[in-house]
Amino acid sequence: MKICRYVPRNTASPPSPRYGLIEGENVVEIAGLPWSQWTRGEHSSRLADVRLLAPVEPSKIVCVGRNYAAHAAEFGNEVPKEPLIFLKPSTSIIGPEEPVVLTKYSKQVEHEGELALVVARRCSHLRDPEDALSYLLGYTCLNDVTARDLQKSDVQFTRGKGFDTFCPVGPHIETDLDPSSLLVETRVNGAIRQSGKTSLMIYSAPFLVRWISRMMTLLPGDVIATGTPAGVGPLAADDTVEVAVSGIGVLRNPVRAPQD
Repeated sequence: MKICRYVPRNTASPPSPRYGLIEGENVVEIAGLPWSQWTRGEHSSRLADVRLLAPVEPSKIVCVGRNYAAHAAEFGNEVPKEPLIFLKPSTSIIGPEEPVVLTKYSKQVEHEGELALVVARRCSHLRDPEDALSYLLGYTCLNDVTARDLQKSDVQFTRGKGFDTFCPVGPHIETDLDPSSLLVETRVNGAIRQSGKTSLMIYSAPFLVRWISRMMTLLPGDVIATGTPAGVGPLAADDTVEVAVSGIGVLRNPVRAPQD
């Protein structure tokens, strides 16, 4: 099942976002939130007649750093002995086709394509890693856009990863998926920059859900970004960056110059 968040195109007044199910070339509206009680509505729109938004509005985005050994190695870092986690602000989220806006405070903004987990049920202090995936609604694509020079100078990650538009998410949430061996790729202007399978992650998806729940309560709609494969690289104005995850789809965003 593909769950999306969308607005109709070409309306006279600003429309309110809706949740829906993508079924072929159509979107069927649902009543209620997808991680709680919801019912299938009667209203259907052509996919071409709606604009997809970021499919989540999380209270927090929990990111995992250096979760692929090759990515850790490309920066000369050791593999973490425990998951290295940090937060991105919810204000950094944008949806598919929305522009990533570079910042004038950085000269080295880079892409980081990732598999993202979307939480369905409140969870805290989970014990059984095998049961952890039952707390998820599904999976989506995420780009952990990073001002690499600021990340290096600050040591901690908040500023370098927290700018507005630095967290594209989408295009939808896929509920029926095994996250253990998915191909994650990032393309810039059609050229593959990153390619790696989630089977290469140091800490698996169920382990991460359980481990993070020991530090903080995860709420419905929260997002866990599971880390990026090797091959991160620069983004420039007028680029198009795509994050593709097998079984989900492609998250595509244009890149724009910094705003004054």
